[in-house]
Amino acid sequence: MSHSRTLTGHVQDYLRIKRQLGFELRYQGPQLLAFARFAKHCRHQGPVTLDLILRWASDAHSERPITAAKRVEVLRPFTRYLQQYDSGTEVPPPRMLGSTHHRPVPHIYSDEEVTELLVAARHLSPRGGLRPSTYETLFGLLAATGMRISEALNLERSDVMLEQRMLRVRNSKFKKSRVIPLHATTIAALKRYERVRDHSLPLATDHHFFLSDCGCALKIWNADDTFSTLRRRLGWVARGDHPAPRIHDLRHTFISNCLLRWYRRQINVDNAIAALSTYVGHVRVTDTYWYINTVPQLMAIVSQRFECYAREISNEHP
Repeated sequence: MSHSRTLTGHVQDYLRIKRQLGFELRYQGPQLLAFARFAKHCRHQGPVTLDLILRWASDAHSERPITAAKRVEVLRPFTRYLQQYDSGTEVPPPRMLGSTHHRPVPHIYSDEEVTELLVAARHLSPRGGLRPSTYETLFGLLAATGMRISEALNLERSDVMLEQRMLRVRNSKFKKSRVIPLHATTIAALKRYERVRDHSLPLATDHHFFLSDCGCALKIWNADDTFSTLRRRLGWVARGDHPAPRIHDLRHTFISNCLLRWYRRQINVDNAIAALSTYVGHVRVTDTYWYINTVPQLMAIVSQRFECYAREISNEHP
């Protein structure tokens, strides 16, 4: 290929073919087109080379190495496609700039922080209105069950089966559904919210469980804004890789606390983790095991147990 316009055309053809096969390429598409523009700006001639790829990856203006690694990974399947038109095209090797699957360490809330959050939500304005009860119950439910915020906001009244002591989560991430058993204290909190909601909005026709003051389904950006307000009031400082504690960290905290309790009680985690993975809606058990590697408290307990095991082995085989 002697002209960058040809490269742009190949990118467009590649994206059209992949999308016809069902791939959305929401991230990859803009990145590939940006690579073609970069090659044109550099007046690159001839086949795509590793040197061109590395120059584009390093042009990401980000201090995070994973950003450049992701750029290279986006180009790998495209360069393999491109080789059929230009055999001189160079395909970057896997992990050329490192792993692209780094998962940031979450903020693990203390019990005191969760209590502070619920108390602060209880004192939201307007006092005596539905909003304080809605957010206290919503954030409490997330902390008690490890649900995703989208799952909680999508709950309809028929999904909250308090007589059966469970919630029904329908068509969540990866189109999976599941049932979540509830603790008695969680059931009591949900019943209190039902009474407040129905008293405040006796004529509401929206079928969602959590409603705003106007009787409409609560939106995720409303929850994010309210959480940010409470977080600033409480003066929280992040203890993870994210700039600030997030709503989603309540889910991380729930899973981490489950694992901590099991390790402290000498429960066989390998036998119990499959149930936990199903409970929180993970597709793979490895997604749940990931918390052991990222939460310091868990790593400390695991290390202690391994040291005890190692001493037992050495005593048996001096």
